Amino acid sequence: MNEVLDLFRSTGALLHGHFVLRSGLHSREFFQCALLLQDAAVAAKVCGMLAEKLRGFEAETVVSPAVGGIIVGQEVARHLGKRHIFVEKDGAGGLVLRRGFTIRPGERFLVAEDVVTRGGRVQETIQIIRDHGGVVAAAGSIVDRSGGQLPDFGCPFVSLVKMNVETFEPGNLPEDLRGVPAVKPGSK
Repeated sequence: MNEVLDLFRSTGALLHGHFVLRSGLHSREFFQCALLLQDAAVAAKVCGMLAEKLRGFEAETVVSPAVGGIIVGQEVARHLGKRHIFVEKDGAGGLVLRRGFTIRPGERFLVAEDVVTRGGRVQETIQIIRDHGGVVAAAGSIVDRSGGQLPDFGCPFVSLVKMNVETFEPGNLPEDLRGVPAVKPGSK
């Protein structure tokens, strides 16, 4: 965990300030995986570590939610010698399977994501796989910032970093964040 956090720090990918997460929650810290993964050698190293945690789960394909999970999924698949597909936003805020990607009935998947807070995108991705007749063997992320509050995905979940990063509802911000303009650096 320390090695991965050190990489976040050294690449400038662990941000401090006032952030609005995709979930709508506010936070003082933000893991900007795009900055971490922009260096191909770092991406290969970190995603290779995640691939090793997922290696024991029998699967044929790696799937990831766009946009943040695409590099993670591609690198995990490369390390495991698997096919990689992704789901993407449908214009209304949900995720869909597009671009001619197919899921065979009974096909086994690993879900790979960059950062999870509440696990919403992982849940949506898992549901899409199941709706198409696929089976999710396991899911994993580089960072689990949920503090142990993720939902039951109906499959094992692994991560490289587990943290309890403080988050706040928009109407219940601490005093130190109230006067600081919020930034939304993640995907919309």
